[in-house]
Amino acid sequence: MMNKKNNGPGSSAAIALYLRRTLVRQCRHRLFKYPVREDRNPDSGNNGLPRVRKDLPAGQACTNRSVWSWRVSSRATQSTIFLKLFVFICVFASSWFAASAQTWIWYPGDYEIWLSNEMQNRRTERGAFYPVFWKADSHYPLVDFHKTFELDRPETVSVYAEGQYSIKLDGKLFPGTPGAIEVPAGSHKINIKVFNQATPPTVFVKGRTIVSDSSWQVTFEDKEWIDETGKASDLSATVFRHAGSWNFDHAAARPSAYKLPVTPVAATSAEKRSEGMLVDFGKETFGYVKLHGVTGKGTISLYYGESREEALDTAASETFDRITVNQLNTVDTINPNSKALRYVNIVIDGNVQLDHASLLYEYAPLEDKGGFRCNDEELNRIYEVAKYTLHLSTREFFIDGIKRDRWIWSGDAYQSYLMNYYLMNDNETVKRTTYALRGKDPVTGHVNTIMDYTFYWFMGVYDYYLYSGDKDFLVQNYGRMKSLMDFVWNRRNKNGLLEGLPGDWIFIDWATGLSKEGEVSFEQLLFARGLETMGLCAALAGRSQDAAHYKAAAAELKQKLFSIYWSDKAKALVHSRVNGKPTENVTRYTNMFAIFFNYFNDQQKQMVKNSVLLNKEVPAITTPYMRFYELEALCALGEQDYVLQEMKNYWGGMLKLGATSFWEEYDPSKKGAEHYAMYGRKYGKSLCHAWGASPLYLLGKYYLGVSPTAPGYAQYEVKPALGGLKWMEGNVPTPAGNIELYCSDREIKITSPVGKGKLIIISKTKPVCKEGQVTVKGNNIYELTIEKNKKYQVLYKAI
Repeated sequence: MMNKKNNGPGSSAAIALYLRRTLVRQCRHRLFKYPVREDRNPDSGNNGLPRVRKDLPAGQACTNRSVWSWRVSSRATQSTIFLKLFVFICVFASSWFAASAQTWIWYPGDYEIWLSNEMQNRRTERGAFYPVFWKADSHYPLVDFHKTFELDRPETVSVYAEGQYSIKLDGKLFPGTPGAIEVPAGSHKINIKVFNQATPPTVFVKGRTIVSDSSWQVTFEDKEWIDETGKASDLSATVFRHAGSWNFDHAAARPSAYKLPVTPVAATSAEKRSEGMLVDFGKETFGYVKLHGVTGKGTISLYYGESREEALDTAASETFDRITVNQLNTVDTINPNSKALRYVNIVIDGNVQLDHASLLYEYAPLEDKGGFRCNDEELNRIYEVAKYTLHLSTREFFIDGIKRDRWIWSGDAYQSYLMNYYLMNDNETVKRTTYALRGKDPVTGHVNTIMDYTFYWFMGVYDYYLYSGDKDFLVQNYGRMKSLMDFVWNRRNKNGLLEGLPGDWIFIDWATGLSKEGEVSFEQLLFARGLETMGLCAALAGRSQDAAHYKAAAAELKQKLFSIYWSDKAKALVHSRVNGKPTENVTRYTNMFAIFFNYFNDQQKQMVKNSVLLNKEVPAITTPYMRFYELEALCALGEQDYVLQEMKNYWGGMLKLGATSFWEEYDPSKKGAEHYAMYGRKYGKSLCHAWGASPLYLLGKYYLGVSPTAPGYAQYEVKPALGGLKWMEGNVPTPAGNIELYCSDREIKITSPVGKGKLIIISKTKPVCKEGQVTVKGNNIYELTIEKNKKYQVLYKAI
């Protein structure tokens, strides 16, 4: 995985940067601003500099090592001391950082694919192993790592590897498998070749300046051979990639040993029952059930339930575990299988005693960077539960849900990416998930076998670039993008369109009676978007001929989309064409995507809004998955007032039924335990599903109104829309920090650490801003340029 060194909290880079900034502030403070004041309280501020203890008599020495006493008689002397201190610690911090920059590296995508296999094959149903049904790729067992270094003096370099390895210096092989090598001054090339069939070959190199990081070159076939004269072969045909990495920054942190952290959680209640006990943890959760005070001989069965009904229904609960007990002494035992649950029904068979149960909650250690709050407490509650839902569904990867599949599905992951950009903004999980979904060549089927999910994968790669500004990841993966698009391109029919072939799953949505027959318009629309995306990515990767091809193909397909599927009678795009004839069936899917893809002109957008999106005769959507896009389309049309009420009705409806996380599907017409059924099973529905968290994205992008218009927020747009709220405030994360926004119907306050922004204001009167120039755009629309690290206050009158 391409990884510019981990800069998260606690990383080497972050700590070094903190030291540097802190010292700069302190030195500035001493040199340029404040006179000497020895009597100031150490806790009164002053940038944390130590002071003389006020509680000591004047002139008395302070022997407490935690308190320093500064007696500087002149400002010049004091400035000299601070300048020397500043220089010394900066040099120390730089040296320390350079020596701490190493990390474990591997062939890009290999560790991610291996880790996804480990995670996805944990799924069980009724105690049975339940693996994925698409191609499972594996890592390359033999990988060559190399890099050339320029040394001003010799250094000792330590080498660690996961696997059997050999080391070359300037083409000369070291004997054995040395744990350290001596590298003389000058220019030198180090090659490390690692073999490991069980786990991905990885290396960790640590010297004074020679360290392993993503700048190393790697290949799975170096094509190096030696002729009869001993001359080495030409390696020009070898394809090298930048090494993959994550945050394994210490020799002991071996990637193959990685586990998510856990923390203990107590049950909120336990109900004694004749056969055992029913334990309630108070809300949806995930982890390992721990049984306390176990003794005796017999069997303990654990029936897990996202609902009380599921846990108690031992014949139909989706997941359970059985533990055999033969224990004379009282012990605590931890079930080795992690599970999703709110309740666990503990059933005892035999002479077994049990005191109580707790949970080791397993989680991905990601912090929230974004946030949202407003005057509507129900909406605040929806936002908080959406946050919890996304966190539960974010594990080593972005997965669909925590109870049933626990798999990486492209459609689910694509929505998680977008929600992540407005909450955690964690690039690494996006990249890991992208690698895992794509797998390796040759391509033998669609991503997850689903045609539409293939196109979400393309879109996800470009969106990552837009939000992060990380061009290297896109370029490094262009080859994988092209081979996948080649697969799609070669499956077109004689009309140049896509329709289901053997092995293809046309999914779209969980919807009763939804036709998948013929040339479905939704698939053509996503295909066109995929081609557009490929055109953009090809240009960024320097493949101009590819870019021209994809751009022309996308334009041709869009023309076909409208010539075949647009109906003047329906004022919409129809659902499909079967046997060469367009159907009269109108569904929401193609039409709502065409709105935020900006494929419709303004007149068509208004027609579709009334004839489809606001038309109750068109079959309703009952999954949060497609409600995400339906509400996005309405927000793109400026219908935030309507969408706000829809969020309160739909997600608020789940909360009224006791939801502590948001569900895979919600149909308000169902009653009681009917809500838990899906796939023909009483409890088949997931009550914690990532695609249920879409208010995170909607509130960030369409209410706070923040979105990048150039990679990495070099340029961006802020278009606040209250949608009936009295006020709202929030943070939207960017690569450089948070954009902070407050908006009421009379005032907007904004500050940004990044790029150049455009604040778009809709106001009855011309807004007033002392910090910038407001430009009139017409139709009550005004604009204000936002420069970074500057606070703006705008007074206006909301319409």
